[in-house]
Amino acid sequence: MRVPAPVDSGRSWVVVAAAFAGMFVSFGILYSFGAFLGPMAEEFGSGRGATSSVFALTSLTYFGLGALSGAAVDRYGPRRVLAVGALALGAGLVATSLAAELWIGLLTYGLGVGIGVACAYVPMVAVVSGWFERRRTLAIGVAVTGVGLGTLAVAPLAAALVEELGWRRAHLVLGLAGAAVLAVCALVVERPPVQPGPAALTVRAAVRNRDYRRLYLASALLTVALFVPFVHLPGYAVGIGVAPVAAVALVGVIGAASTVGRLLLGVVAARTGALRAFQACFVTMAASFVLWLLGGGYGVLVAFAVVLGVGYGGFVAIGPAVVAERFGTTRLGGLLGALYTSAGIGSAVGAPLAGAVVDASGSYTPAIAGCLALGAAACCVVLTVGRS
Repeated sequence: MRVPAPVDSGRSWVVVAAAFAGMFVSFGILYSFGAFLGPMAEEFGSGRGATSSVFALTSLTYFGLGALSGAAVDRYGPRRVLAVGALALGAGLVATSLAAELWIGLLTYGLGVGIGVACAYVPMVAVVSGWFERRRTLAIGVAVTGVGLGTLAVAPLAAALVEELGWRRAHLVLGLAGAAVLAVCALVVERPPVQPGPAALTVRAAVRNRDYRRLYLASALLTVALFVPFVHLPGYAVGIGVAPVAAVALVGVIGAASTVGRLLLGVVAARTGALRAFQACFVTMAASFVLWLLGGGYGVLVAFAVVLGVGYGGFVAIGPAVVAERFGTTRLGGLLGALYTSAGIGSAVGAPLAGAVVDASGSYTPAIAGCLALGAAACCVVLTVGRS
């Protein structure tokens, strides 16, 4: 009979590598949607608001299903969950490449990519957490850098594929490659060893907790604004004369900066405490929209992407530590999954609403100002966490 590897072992870091790869490919594909927005809107004759609903459904799906995928990994193990994600991602993008109407692409992309990301994110964060005790924060931080580096690498790659092959063949290539990577990850990962310790709050008990509800509301408000640049920043940049590939590369800059944020703010969290560092992430992201609102050339947009990305990286990396610290670790998958439904709601609202505002007003300024206001509101809420 095989003896399970201990926590904080070499096997633990193999699981981290698989989690990194799964997040790299799934989020890289998801956040490259900005490269497809214009070509799809043009071919289907739809506005940016309507076409943005594809991204909105995707975000709603992967955030909304996080609670289910987190519970599923506890019951069925990470291999089966990742295998489902690989199948959904590949099939969804292949079907999208054949879509004859926007509503078909909405369903195939939104559900396919959404399920793929849902199976690669919350479950893998929970599994990595279970494989570590002493270095849990570091391990989660390394794993989730796959989100940022995937965005950095895949977004400009997707733009180049669209220019070279067209958006349909680009989706086909990304779908087959993404499914293959997730399938390999499924072969590598395994359940973490069972660790003794006090039980965490159940999801039902957590939603009755004032601080958990405040975290939920703050995340919902913030993510309405947060995901707008992932979809609309490339279009804004093209509108002021930036070349298409360079415009999409701004999304990659957000991803690269988020990687720095994961590492830098992880160090800050070790000194100040996870909650204070998490609150600082909210302030950083809200303040970044001032740069976008002020306008200017490509350099200002790069600065905006860097500041937003640093805050976003810390938000992603430190959030699980805040939840574990305040509510326990033994049910972290379910607690994180339920909390991330707030981001699903926010992301589902933000991108299409911003697109509709741009279509109606002919300007990005009202949408950017709205993002700034929502970010400020989120800061006000999150700063009350931990207070009576």
